[in-house]
Amino acid sequence: MKIIITASSKDINQPFNPRFGRADTFLLFDSDSKEWSHLANPASRSSGGAGPQAVEFISRMGGDVVVSGRFGPKAVTALQAAGMKAYTALTGTVSEVLEQYLNGQLKQVG
Repeated sequence: MKIIITASSKDINQPFNPRFGRADTFLLFDSDSKEWSHLANPASRSSGGAGPQAVEFISRMGGDVVVSGRFGPKAVTALQAAGMKAYTALTGTVSEVLEQYLNGQLKQVG
């Protein structure tokens, strides 16, 4: 499974970014290989529709689950259409947010 967490840098020990469509970076954790990868969000500086554009991008990258702080209604609709699950986190570093997800502590969106 590929779990994507919104971030401001590629450092998993830095706080996660609570903005989904406008996050600078997506950090992807592959639960099979236990490896992290870094994906720059091409929609972060978009003049409009950043959420759906971000969903399209992470969908092509093979994401299964997305964790962020806030998702706009258009992003939620796009995530559901893409068959991806979304969860909200309140606080923590990227690695802490991953642990919260893996431990079933996050609320699913939609």
